[in-house]
Amino acid sequence: MARHIASDIVVAGGGLAGIVTALEALRAGKTVTIVDRDTPERLGGLALWAFGGMALIDTPLQRRMKIADSPERALQDWISFGELDPADEWPMQWARYYVENSLTDVHDWLIDEGLKFMPAVNWVERGRFGDGNSVPRYHIVWGTSRELTRCMINALHNADTRHGLTILHGHKVTALEQQAGSISGALAIKEATGEEVRLTAPTVVLAMGGINGSHAECRANWPKHRPQPATMFNGAHPFADGKLHHWAEDHLGAKITHSGEMWNYAAGFPHPYPHFPGHGLSTIPCKSALWLNHRGERIGPEPLVTGFDTHWLCQRVAEQEKPWTWHLLNRRIALKEFAISGAEHNARIRDKQFPLFLKELLLGNKPLVNQMAHESPHFLVDDTLEGLAEKMNALTCSLDINPATLKATADAFDANFSKGSQLNNDAQIRKILHARQWGPDKLRTCKPAPLQKPGAGPFIAIHMQLTTRKSLGGLRTDLQSRVLDDSGQPVSGLYCVGEAAGFGGGGANGKRSLEGTFLPGCIMTARAAARSIVSGR
Repeated sequence: MARHIASDIVVAGGGLAGIVTALEALRAGKTVTIVDRDTPERLGGLALWAFGGMALIDTPLQRRMKIADSPERALQDWISFGELDPADEWPMQWARYYVENSLTDVHDWLIDEGLKFMPAVNWVERGRFGDGNSVPRYHIVWGTSRELTRCMINALHNADTRHGLTILHGHKVTALEQQAGSISGALAIKEATGEEVRLTAPTVVLAMGGINGSHAECRANWPKHRPQPATMFNGAHPFADGKLHHWAEDHLGAKITHSGEMWNYAAGFPHPYPHFPGHGLSTIPCKSALWLNHRGERIGPEPLVTGFDTHWLCQRVAEQEKPWTWHLLNRRIALKEFAISGAEHNARIRDKQFPLFLKELLLGNKPLVNQMAHESPHFLVDDTLEGLAEKMNALTCSLDINPATLKATADAFDANFSKGSQLNNDAQIRKILHARQWGPDKLRTCKPAPLQKPGAGPFIAIHMQLTTRKSLGGLRTDLQSRVLDDSGQPVSGLYCVGEAAGFGGGGANGKRSLEGTFLPGCIMTARAAARSIVSGR
């Protein structure tokens, strides 16, 4: 006989959006059952491992840095860069809600919860033609997203003063139940044993993440007109498989929208100690590295440079003849620019070691570079380009890289510096110089110099593949995070938050994110759901 648990709210998913929903509901006196597929120490989902960057608008930190921002300016950037259709009602409404409320609903709320931000605003996703973030907006949580997640989990338990919180670890929701046209609960199973649990509640909140944790689902939704690589790594959560999305659509009339829009990363390599099969780490590509195809030729004619348009980078990488590309750089570049996205490989920020963070910022991140050279067979190091070419071919079990071609690629770039800076006429150099005009970026970007500059070695080649990450589409919701059916009416008692809702409305970002819109999107959609549930609307 199935176990039975009754509560006011069932939350399907223990990621950031689910936790924030439960936290706000508990504080309002509601009883909550969280159903999470992972283990207790991994409560928090993908947010537990994320870097912690947030796109926030018109913050005190921006004002201190004399960055003139406003919701109106941010919305204009959001719509143009995301190619958002003004007729797409709920994504448009959520985009507008985000830019108008990120300051109060996210920034100020997190400050009140005891979190802090690093004392600089970074400038990401500027757009290839200046059509992205027109000003810096990328705020980084001090302690990374791991600190954010743990803070929220601690607050969740502190709010449980009446013992109204139940967390079912290692369980998944398999179906929802209705009575008289309204949600009445959910069915769950304990995955290790198959034991059934009947969850009675008048409200269910779907917070199970996106679809990109399933390669089959990701490929099935991949837009037909966009190139798709033969192989990819998985940087999403493996439990974010889309099954509950489809259940809600098939049985409750919910609507999945924009499922082909994704926020993937162009430069990933296998995690040396994977948490799950196919687990990929996403680098923050070095701006000064040369991005090469499988033959060691520079991809062009417009060179690939990070920080301007990630969506475009992914398409360029996906259209290459083979599913991998190379980054060619030297140790000088790697020490200053090489980084891996996420909490795991940003220990100084994660552990809030500010003096050591400053030291590595100024002198170079030797620990990370040495760690990857030691741990990853995809991070190749050699004193000569000829030796590097041999190692590149050995890794791919091919003869794709002709050492003469690799040397010619480096020589062609280095020719820009034959007369100092007088003959710089390379699009990548222009982008680097533009990036270095902003102080925080200058600290993490090398002054342009020849790749074969004496003393800058050894040479490094990083073997990269496209890595899946976030879903930009999801279940369609209104501004109260209520799930809407085909006719645009709320499914009574059913809510959806975070990535499961395409971070609001089923696709608030459009085709591109301004980057850093995901964690705040989780928080805003979750708080909107909790307000609606508590008020009884």
